[in-house]
Order: sequence, then C-alpha cells, then structure tokens
Amino acid sequence: MRMKLISVKLPEVYLEGIEELVKTGFYPNRSEAIRVAIRDLLKRELWEKQRSINLEEEREEKLSVLVKKTLLEEI
Repeated sequence: MRMKLISVKLPEVYLEGIEELVKTGFYPNRSEAIRVAIRDLLKRELWEKQRSINLEEEREEKLSVLVKKTLLEEI
C-alpha cells in the first residue's frame, strides 16, 4: 500500500499514550499505532453511517408499503 506523509498536531497526553503502547510492544512504532487507530475509526464511523442509511431505507420501504396498502384499501 502506498503511504503518504502527513503532519498531525496531537495533545501531549495522546503522544504519551502512543509512546507507552510502543514501549510495551503493542505496536512496533508510533506510525503503526496511529494507522491502526485511524483504520478502526474509519471502520466504525463508516459502518455506523452505512447502518444508519440501511435503517433509513428500511423505514422508507415500510412507509411505502403502508401507503400502498392504504391506497389499495381506498379503491
């Protein structure tokens, strides 16, 4: 995977936490820890967005069925 270098300003406490994760061996380096955090954030947020869209589509579909049933009863 092609990588791009970016600069990010972080609160010192975040950096200390990342350093601790590297120091204890959870991650080989800060970059990998940050990549994993961003990947997990994107997965979670995009999954929630997709779930929300799917729920909205379900509601619209149910409403459409209700409207059709109501219209058929009127005929």
